[in-house]
Amino acid sequence: MTTIDYDVVVAGAGPVGLFLGCELALGGARVLVVERLTEVDETIKAGAINIPSAVALYRRGLLPELEAVWEAALDRIRAFRGEDFESELAPKFSGHFAGITMTQDLFDGSDPAWAEVGPAGDTGLLVPQATLERILARRAGELGVEVRRGVALTGFDADADGVAVHIGDATVRAGWLVGCDGGRSTVRKLAGFDFPGTDPEITGYQAIVELTGAERLHEGWNTTDTGTYVHGPFPGRILSVEFDGPPADRSAPVTAEELQASLRRVSGVPEVTITKVLSATRFTDNARQATEYRRGRVLLAGDAAHVHSPFGGQGLNLGLGDAMNLGWKLAAVVRGTAPVCLLDTYTAERHPIGAWVLDWTRAQIAVMRPDRHARALRRVVTDLALTTTGTTYLVTKISGIWQRYDLPGDHPLTGASAPDLVLADASRLGGHLHHGRALLLDLADDPGLRAHAEGYGDRLEVRTLACPDRPGLRALLVRPDGFVAWAADAADAADADDKGLPEALERWLGVPAAGA
Repeated sequence: MTTIDYDVVVAGAGPVGLFLGCELALGGARVLVVERLTEVDETIKAGAINIPSAVALYRRGLLPELEAVWEAALDRIRAFRGEDFESELAPKFSGHFAGITMTQDLFDGSDPAWAEVGPAGDTGLLVPQATLERILARRAGELGVEVRRGVALTGFDADADGVAVHIGDATVRAGWLVGCDGGRSTVRKLAGFDFPGTDPEITGYQAIVELTGAERLHEGWNTTDTGTYVHGPFPGRILSVEFDGPPADRSAPVTAEELQASLRRVSGVPEVTITKVLSATRFTDNARQATEYRRGRVLLAGDAAHVHSPFGGQGLNLGLGDAMNLGWKLAAVVRGTAPVCLLDTYTAERHPIGAWVLDWTRAQIAVMRPDRHARALRRVVTDLALTTTGTTYLVTKISGIWQRYDLPGDHPLTGASAPDLVLADASRLGGHLHHGRALLLDLADDPGLRAHAEGYGDRLEVRTLACPDRPGLRALLVRPDGFVAWAADAADAADADDKGLPEALERWLGVPAAGA
């Protein structure tokens, strides 16, 4: 038995666990990530990220790699759809709602929020989960995160001072344990988190295959009398959904015969034949969410905290948002610059978004059912979706651009993801967040305002730069995760006390150093 000290042990080296490890390391924590698999899981899973995820990765300097992945994805889709497919792309690459796809010409992007997303909003969001995992693993290595593969977490003992985590033949002592170990999370079960929700009613398959006789399969999402199937958007990718209850054994290998039978039943194309399975997975619409994301020294993120069907591509994105929200807060607690109560804001901010995602996926199941009542409802929803108002609403929700937190303060930007302002030196706000620290942006060159930042040291970066495009905005306090904690307009300059700024600084960054 060996004992090694870490600030945080993260169970699970999927994208959520790796991203959390990166965020903790940026905040100065000593991190160990443990993973039972020896290599990146190449099984086909999530294939896209939404705007909050793209913005989060952009704010950490990873946008160039995302752009390269997007270009590779375009090449694969061109091989399947032809050179003109890009004119048919859904607005903002939003995907679908219950298999109902939106059209570009009905999308109204006049909301200023779209313009202020920055370059991440213009980047293609088709990023396979395995590719993202490799990007984050490389980044974790650069930041000094230790990742141990091929070892499983078998148990832990938590007390008031920390957690003894049992992994393989070793026991590791850490201050905190975070379960990012998936929907069947060992950490969640052992810690005793409540996990209520709704039971599954579907069996779904997603796969990359080699097949023949596919000439009669329609491209894209298709609803039939027996279920739903998808063909594309790149060669060999199929998906089928049947409303015949959950599978008897989700963990059993997915065979070509099983996939073929489901695809034939749903599509009504008896001649389609699967000759080889390259990658395949089953899924259901089991929808559950932990009632809290923290119990003492143990926390949950990603699928360990919430599970749901994959429709709308929300799962990976929800987990990345958890990691971005939790990482800097837990690192601050570890460093002693913030009180433990800061962690209470993690559940308070992320749980409502998780609950929304679960209901969003449940609504899609209701519209996809093959019974007559659901099909009547589907026709109504389709009519609504294919209007400018309906398309814009669905795109806004699916994209995630609507997401914000309920934070103290009256300014319209408070609680929102920070606009990617173009500053006077041609830099962008997002480029000032690569280091993972909070940012006080003084747009009016006000020494009095900057004086409030004294004593925060490396917890806070202060920048004095004008923003020609937003002359009415005086200052922003941006949290490490990129959300606005405090804002003031130029019209507020007469308020010499910078109302709310000292309180916001202390709430999110702790008290300044003595003597400041």
